[in-house]
Amino acid sequence: MSLRKIIKTRASFPSDEAAFKLLYLALQNIQKKWTMPIPNWGQALNALAILFEERFPNNLLNSFTQAF
Repeated sequence: MSLRKIIKTRASFPSDEAAFKLLYLALQNIQKKWTMPIPNWGQALNALAILFEERFPNNLLNSFTQAF
């Protein structure tokens, strides 16, 4: 709902990258308000770690694999 509200106020975006940047920044702000854990986050994080291995810090991957 929060992301939809942010996108709805914009008439158009100059590029797809501009839309992704706006969503990324919005998620950073929305994340501060979240109190409930994200369902199936472990599975999602594993999939993202496989797809974007070079973007994940080693300490995050090590701590995550040890926890699960």
